[in-house]
Amino acid sequence: MLLDSHVLLWWMADDPRLGPLAREALEAAARPSFSAASIWELLLKAERGSLTLPESFEQDVVRSGLTELPVTAAHARAMLTVDGLDRHDPFDSLLVAQARVERMPFLTADRKLLELGLRFVRDARR
Repeated sequence: MLLDSHVLLWWMADDPRLGPLAREALEAAARPSFSAASIWELLLKAERGSLTLPESFEQDVVRSGLTELPVTAAHARAMLTVDGLDRHDPFDSLLVAQARVERMPFLTADRKLLELGLRFVRDARR
């Protein structure tokens, strides 16, 4: 299971916006993962001042037991094959592509991503 960037924040903060079914699925997942792209995205937001992260955020995520999924050339190429993402946020496009290539469920609360109707995209609020 791959976490969208905001879901990663919810998981790390034990935020109640992460729904009980999503939390249960995440805890039961064989390989719950975060993308290196999510760390990049969140650090950029923190640098711009739109988000506050602890100095040890990256280390905290690694220590949480989640597996880091690196970004590969195959993931980048797959961004071009997901219909409906051509004008979407590039980080979201990359995360969806990674989940598709790796055959992992993708946990998000992003309405636009959920509306794509992709069978591997799951609602994190449930």
